[in-house]
Amino acid sequence: MKHDVSPRGIVIVGLSALAAAGALFVIRGPLLMAAPRCLAGQWHGCLDTFNGVVLVTFVTMPLSALVVWALARRRRAAGVASAGRVSLAEVGMVHGTLPFVWMTMMPGSGAGVVPGRFSLIPLRDLVTMGPLGIGGNLLVFASLGFFAPMRFAALASVPRVLALGAGCSILVETAQYVLRLDRVSSVDDVLVNAAGAGLAALASRRWWRTAEQEPSEGLRHPASATTA
Repeated sequence: MKHDVSPRGIVIVGLSALAAAGALFVIRGPLLMAAPRCLAGQWHGCLDTFNGVVLVTFVTMPLSALVVWALARRRRAAGVASAGRVSLAEVGMVHGTLPFVWMTMMPGSGAGVVPGRFSLIPLRDLVTMGPLGIGGNLLVFASLGFFAPMRFAALASVPRVLALGAGCSILVETAQYVLRLDRVSSVDDVLVNAAGAGLAALASRRWWRTAEQEPSEGLRHPASATTA
C-alpha cells in the first residue's frame, strides 16, 4: 500500500513542532501563572483566562497528534488516498480554531448587565486594536483557512475561504451581541478575521485539494489497493 508521507512532509512537521516549542518558550511566563489551576482541574483561573486556554491548547497537542495518527492509519488501511493530509487537516481545523473562538466568546466583567454594543463603521476600530489585537484577530480563523482547502475541494479558492472566515466571524460577533458578553461586535473584527483566514489559505495553497482528488475519499478498488 502506498503511503503519502514524504521527506518534505516530515520536514514541515518538524519545523512546525520547533515553531510551537519556540512560541511556548517565549510565552512560558504567563502560561506558568495559569498552570496550577489548570493542572488542578479548576474552571476559574484556567479555562476562563486567555493564558489558561493557550496552555491547554499546547498541552493537548500530543493528543491531537495521536488522533491524526489514528485517523490516518485507519484511512490507509481502507485504501484512502492522501490519508495523512486529510487527517491532519481535519484535526488541525478543530485544534487550531476552537481555542481562539473560546477566547473570543469569553464574557467581560459586565456580561449580562451591559447591553450589547456594535460598531458597523469599517476601519474605525483598527486604530484602537493595536498590533496585539490585530494579530490575535488574524489568528482566530487562520487554522480554518489553512486546513479547510486541504480537506474540502469546494473550499479550494481564496474568495471562498474569505467568505467562510467572514461568515464564521459574523456568527461569533452576533453571538457576542445576543448573549450580552460585554464585548463590542465590530465589523472590523469580521474583516480582520476573514483576512487572517485568507492569508493562511494562501500559505497552504500547494496542498489544496482538487476536484479530481475528491472521489478518492472513498474506498479504492481492491485491485488498485493491492498494487498501490
